[in-house]
Amino acid sequence: MKTRNIKYFLAAGLLCCGLTNFTSCSDILDEQPRSQFDPSFFNTKTGIEGGLTSLYAHLRYFYGNGYWLNHCETGTDEYTYAQSADGNFKDADLSGVGHLNASTSRSDLLWGTAFANINTANGIIENGAAAGIDKSLLAEAYFFRAFDYFLLVQTFGGVPLDLGAGELKFNTSTVRTSVRNTVPEVYAAIFADLEKAVADLPDNPRLKGTATKNLARLFLSKAYLTYAWWLENPGGIPTYPECNRDAGQANSYFQKALQTATDAINNPGPYALQSTFYDVNVATNDRNSEIMLYADHDENEKYGNGGAGYGWGSGGSPENFAYWMETWNYTEMTAKGSSGNTINPVQREAVQALGRPWTRMAPIADNFMKGGVWEDDVKAIDSRYDATFTLRYHTNWHKAGGKDTYVIGANGMQVLPDEVYFSWVPESEDGNINYTGADGKLGFGEIAGRPDFVVAVNHISRKKYPINWKIGIYRTDNNGGLGSKVNGGSPRPYNIAKFSELYLIAAEAAVKLNRNDVAYNMVNVLRARAGKQTFNQNDNVAVSVDHTAEMLAATPATITIDYILDERSREFWGEGYRWFDLVRTQKWAERSSTYHIAGSDYLDKDLQEFKRTIPKDFYIRPIPQGQLDGMEMSDEEKKNYQNPAYRE
Repeated sequence: MKTRNIKYFLAAGLLCCGLTNFTSCSDILDEQPRSQFDPSFFNTKTGIEGGLTSLYAHLRYFYGNGYWLNHCETGTDEYTYAQSADGNFKDADLSGVGHLNASTSRSDLLWGTAFANINTANGIIENGAAAGIDKSLLAEAYFFRAFDYFLLVQTFGGVPLDLGAGELKFNTSTVRTSVRNTVPEVYAAIFADLEKAVADLPDNPRLKGTATKNLARLFLSKAYLTYAWWLENPGGIPTYPECNRDAGQANSYFQKALQTATDAINNPGPYALQSTFYDVNVATNDRNSEIMLYADHDENEKYGNGGAGYGWGSGGSPENFAYWMETWNYTEMTAKGSSGNTINPVQREAVQALGRPWTRMAPIADNFMKGGVWEDDVKAIDSRYDATFTLRYHTNWHKAGGKDTYVIGANGMQVLPDEVYFSWVPESEDGNINYTGADGKLGFGEIAGRPDFVVAVNHISRKKYPINWKIGIYRTDNNGGLGSKVNGGSPRPYNIAKFSELYLIAAEAAVKLNRNDVAYNMVNVLRARAGKQTFNQNDNVAVSVDHTAEMLAATPATITIDYILDERSREFWGEGYRWFDLVRTQKWAERSSTYHIAGSDYLDKDLQEFKRTIPKDFYIRPIPQGQLDGMEMSDEEKKNYQNPAYRE
């Protein structure tokens, strides 16, 4: 996906309106694509309603996009580039294999989409009242304008509030100049919009998935929290455009963050924690009460994914193909079948644990070893481990019509249909594994008496690694087979905001305010939930497990920011939160500068150490080159528009 120039996103924001029908006989947004719009469309009630619907549709252009997920995860303490990665991923890793600059940063996916949507929101806000739109509906436009500006200011620093017609005004003419506002000025606009959204949005969504008062509280609390960190600036991180920041104001914003998040928890409206972590993320329970905002998709190929002609294998927006990136090529496993022929025991399937492999992003091995967020002590009692990763790979050749009754697995033992052929096992099992004489092609090992091949998680490589189960594909039309559209994007919604995050926002603010009692209690709400398990997804079996007491006993008496970051990783692993979390807390370099992973060949098992260079001025991303190329400004003005670290 290429960058868009300034003419598109400042002058033609209306073109992001892809939906017109506001409601239908169902209780969800009804999508009917239109080919084009003109500014006068916003003078009508129908136009305003279509614009409101488009505010939700725009989420698909980065949430669910695999390159946006790369932008948010690669180069952090969660992910590095995998064996099949191209420059999109190597550039982001900052480990010397690429070069992150204004042309290579995938922050371009946000820039053009967000400003087009902001201009649409401006048009709705300016024209809505005259068109007879209720203030509760206009509040949705205020929410999304703030939502986009919040993403922009975290990513780039200060950004323009004036798109050509005045600050926060609807622009309808071509503009090829731009002036960036400061970070405090952008946050002032964000706070004003979100505070109005909290006041005017309804407690319950008007349609399933639409904005509510408590959704606005979530983002308001997070914006307060992020701005408080920016004001305090404990790591001396530079900002741009340059401006003064008063660290003395930080605590007041930490307090606002804590209060707003607590208000949201105490007044949940339609939202609630699911009873288990598995229930939050299993595809059969999508759009559950814990999910407050999502970029929606469904199996209707024409209308359910952004319009006719899009998707299903294109690897571009608005398709949801993020899960491809974190999936290794498990289909290269081979085994001798009962017929004597060599077959693929685990084939590509449109189920949440598998899906289309692209091998672009690999989890860092340190996380799964002693001292990591998924160390063995955690694995033993925390259900989030099972409900985050595909750790066991079940045979499925029979679903493709294969007639073999079994395949030969480890130790010469038979593995039947639907049984486990390969497993990731804890680090503590490594001494029991014989890697010699096992499957020589993929570097698997054997444990005596087990029919499944194994690799211990301290041998995660760029070639093979646990899949992120949470964001995997799921279809209802497989009809007992592997699925005819297994190569396509996922028809699942991509989750953006969760009620559970309010507890961690409150805990983080409480730590900064020296309210350890509050932080401890907030963290333990989620840890207690994580101790309960009613279904083991890797074994595909109902269970009755309660490790709540052990989980609470393992919570440290003093909660630190590092511990909250560990908990955020366990709750939101690989979903696109991580870069923002590390940048907000100014912990990116501290936690991500050194990592370990094995090599890019299947037989590589010994971990190598890699160093990243993460300078302080990389805590904001470059303004996309397409933006600069579209400006009719002097070279010096363009240079000064760019963030200093990326002026080449």
